[in-house]
Amino acid sequence: MSDATSAEVWLVVGLGNPGPTYAGHRHNIGYLVVDELARRMGSGFRAHKSGRADVVEGRLGAPGVPAPRVVLAKARSYMNESGGPVKALATFYKVPAERIIAIHDELDIDFGTLRIKKGGGDNGHNGLKSMRSSLGTGDFYRVRAGIGRPPGRQEVADFVLSNYSTTERKELPFQIDSAADAVESLIAEGLEKTQSRFNS
Repeated sequence: MSDATSAEVWLVVGLGNPGPTYAGHRHNIGYLVVDELARRMGSGFRAHKSGRADVVEGRLGAPGVPAPRVVLAKARSYMNESGGPVKALATFYKVPAERIIAIHDELDIDFGTLRIKKGGGDNGHNGLKSMRSSLGTGDFYRVRAGIGRPPGRQEVADFVLSNYSTTERKELPFQIDSAADAVESLIAEGLEKTQSRFNS
């Protein structure tokens, strides 16, 4: 493995709200996906020395194949203040925006589907808005996990901060698995191949 490869650290951020109250909410899909990635890496989250996030450090990829270093992160702040902890980690690990992947819920995509992209707007998502503000750029990768629009007249805020339906909970493990695969693919194969594979 070349020095260049070994030096390339990726920062994979699962966006969500900390604590058991929020654990099963639609807004917390990012946390669920980084939990799955941590499981694949065989590690548990621990407090980062900044005190602002929990992290897992390791290599992500098939055994026996040279794989880049990856830091998985969950901010300890609420969603709308995610940017500060992400910026602190990016500075600590010397990761530029183009090697940051944010995993988040997306209202404009049907539940169970994914969209992968780089850059773009925040679409009213407070976690992305906070990241853009703190990093000074929105030019990072996004793994957008669809949650669909709220039914009837339910407010968006109530919808994202509520648990998945019984039907959705049966499908959720597949979406989490796909999103984790998409992160691995982005790091190993780049944006175009990942988009053609996952942008359903």
